Amino acid sequence: MDVSQLWVYIVPPVAGGIIGYFTNDLAIKMLFRPYKPIYIGKKRLPFTPGLIPRNQERLAKRVSDTIMGSLLTPGELQNLARRLLQRERVQSALLWLLQLALKQIQEDREQKTAKILGEILRDLFSGSLPRLLKALARRENFLEDQINHIFDQVILEFRLTDVQAKKLADWLLQVVLPPDLLRQALVDFLTDRNIQIIDEGFREKTSGTTWVVANLFGLKNSLVRLRTFCLDEKEIANARLKELILSLEVRDRIRIWLQSFSLQNLPLSTVRQLRKTTRDTVRQYVQEKGGNLIQGLGTSVDWDKLAAILIKNLRNSEVVNTSLQTISWELALILERYLEEDLERLVSQIIPILAIDQVIVDRVNATDAEQLENTVQGIVKNELQAIVNLGGILGFGIGVLQSIFFLLRS
Repeated sequence: MDVSQLWVYIVPPVAGGIIGYFTNDLAIKMLFRPYKPIYIGKKRLPFTPGLIPRNQERLAKRVSDTIMGSLLTPGELQNLARRLLQRERVQSALLWLLQLALKQIQEDREQKTAKILGEILRDLFSGSLPRLLKALARRENFLEDQINHIFDQVILEFRLTDVQAKKLADWLLQVVLPPDLLRQALVDFLTDRNIQIIDEGFREKTSGTTWVVANLFGLKNSLVRLRTFCLDEKEIANARLKELILSLEVRDRIRIWLQSFSLQNLPLSTVRQLRKTTRDTVRQYVQEKGGNLIQGLGTSVDWDKLAAILIKNLRNSEVVNTSLQTISWELALILERYLEEDLERLVSQIIPILAIDQVIVDRVNATDAEQLENTVQGIVKNELQAIVNLGGILGFGIGVLQSIFFLLRS
């Protein structure tokens, strides 16, 4: 076999392999290139731009439909939300937010938070709370349980101590019933008519030796003289009354009586009526004057200063700092229970709001052809190269078959 015949058998496999290799490589590149259409005059050359750039909008829609139809289904989004919203993750996020809010309050040099809190407190006490209190006071059972509890546990069992009873007795004798007031009360009581009634009654209702004294001497002259003495000798009368109070140990008697006094000694019906009267009195007072009382309190308090004090105490409170963990955990539990019931409904509402399909479409459309090619090449580079190599192998194989055919013919 000479050299010219040898080339007949060698060229077909080599040429077929080269043609198959570069044909597949060219076909793959034509998927993306040229990136922009090429015009000769007003006519666009066929196959420009590449297949994918020319159909990028349709490709974007198809990718979006595929992802939303098989990957990001509502069920998968719910599972994703459950994994993202696990209790520990939610608790960590809430704890971070609470700590951030507390830090913001601590670094508030302009006291914006205190001003806002002051306005809230001012509005609460000047308008909202009085109106709410008036509305609640119209109810028949307003503060019924609370007042009954206070009455039964505090007022009903209240007793004065020895020191308290002594001070109250001194106050009664020095302020409420001083000797001068007792003298004046005695003068006011001993009018001519009262003296006449006492004298006649003493005469008619006595007997024996007392009757003889009453009818011979009577009480009229003695009572008139006592009244005259109290009017003419005020200082002396006051001194005598003071001595009489000391002699009769009135202070000690009042102290003992006050110390032994208790509502528990009253009849049960009286106690019940007193409790009802107390409840009705409080409710009526709150209904009529409670709103004005709260408003007056609201106008008399410097709420900005009070709010600043509250914020300062909040910043330095160890209880607040140590309780953030517990608060965030409890909030996470509440959120978890809420999501267990409404997660499906929330996901169905969130999907249209997020418009994930449109985001995918916009993102694919916004990607230029070169970047899209690099992205695809980065994902399936080995697979595309295998297709090119396969083209070369097939071309080489066809060339070998052709050489065999030539060899058999010869």
